[in-house]
Amino acid sequence: MKRDRQQFYTVAEVAETMRVSGMTIYRLIRAGELRALRVGHSYRVPEEALNEYLDSTAQFLTNEQAEGA
Repeated sequence: MKRDRQQFYTVAEVAETMRVSGMTIYRLIRAGELRALRVGHSYRVPEEALNEYLDSTAQFLTNEQAEGA
């Protein structure tokens, strides 16, 4: 059975991508908001899980909302 190669990210890579701290990513994982795999003492976040999280939480502001903020 052949599997497609899936991209995985470290907590540090996800944090850098989202421009938040690593602790924030660990909190999201522990809360079940961001799916991740445990590999030894580390976590790996599948690209699909990161995209799903971003799609479900991203809120894009209109120009009016951004100016009023």
